[in-house]
Amino acid sequence: MTIRVVESLAGIPEADWNRLLPDDNPFVSHAYLKALETSGAVGEDAGWVPVHLVDEHDGRPRAALPLYLKDNSWGEFVFDFAWAEAYRRAGREYYPKLVAAVPFTPVPGPRFLAAPGEDVQARAGALMAAAREQAAAHGASSLHILFPEPEAAPWMASGGLALRQDCQFHWRDDGYGDFQGFLAALTSSKRKKLKRERRRVAEAGIGFRHVPGAELSEPQFHDMYRFYASSFLRRGMTPYFPPAFWRSVLSDMGDRIRVVLAERDATPVACAIFFIGGDVLYGRYWGCDEDFHSLHFETCFYQGIELALAEGLSRFEPGAQGEHKLRRGFRPVATWSGHWLADPGFHQAIDAWLARERAHMAAYMESAAGHLPFRQEGAD
Repeated sequence: MTIRVVESLAGIPEADWNRLLPDDNPFVSHAYLKALETSGAVGEDAGWVPVHLVDEHDGRPRAALPLYLKDNSWGEFVFDFAWAEAYRRAGREYYPKLVAAVPFTPVPGPRFLAAPGEDVQARAGALMAAAREQAAAHGASSLHILFPEPEAAPWMASGGLALRQDCQFHWRDDGYGDFQGFLAALTSSKRKKLKRERRRVAEAGIGFRHVPGAELSEPQFHDMYRFYASSFLRRGMTPYFPPAFWRSVLSDMGDRIRVVLAERDATPVACAIFFIGGDVLYGRYWGCDEDFHSLHFETCFYQGIELALAEGLSRFEPGAQGEHKLRRGFRPVATWSGHWLADPGFHQAIDAWLARERAHMAAYMESAAGHLPFRQEGAD
């Protein structure tokens, strides 16, 4: 067994890497991660330096951990700024740190990749041990594994990582058939509110077009990128992904991308970008030219549900955070991360704090589930 550091996925054949994927998750595919690198979305300038760990046997990858050396905490969505501040006050350096994640994308999915027939838990243990060695080699304060597959939580705990639990809101198809079937499952009051939101968008003269990524025209590409970038520029931020990234993924995996264009008088006024992996729809980014009442909910959520139902997908994950999703039929789902700090004292303190946080999060999710808009059996 040899675990080596790979600084670019260009050095690994696509078929060899994708053979390690346990499902059809698009965000750890060779095409997606390589596009991040070749477009400059990750790298030294972005503060995400690839140091992927690849476990090889007979010269061929049998397991891997997508890993980055970071000098900041941006684009992670598992917030540790308070930990960095505690290090600073103690006269210590928190950065650099090592992060196993999909950059800029809070999507749960596989982090410990392994070839068919491999013992994934055993490979995960070896990869975490190698990651801690890399932390020492780079002078990194810590190792963080963000949004891994749920079954990885006990593996991370066995590997000495402290567990952190968070919550997202996901939609699932309970056999609705179509959007009217979904509406019928809601209470009368919630159904009326949702229909009113959709009606306001229609009354503004806005219609929708679902465009497969592989069929996106050049003018539609420019509209899509303008809308995507606008959501960052309005907050004074640089967009995470340059045009070259989008051109790369649309070229290499356009069959797994859907662009929902909102149009008024045949002119695009907003869009949302979705990815498909297995039986899951992932909503990622949106943007608009003008403010229309309820347009965000319609474009990002209701059109996503329509899209999931039309494509025969069982789940829809619209992204991180957002209690407003609850009353629109999105259920609370636990997400996880694992954290190891090289300093034993800091690690012990954070481990104890995370234990208390997990208890609060479990109580929050139980409470949130009580506010779902679905009617009881036999009730309106």
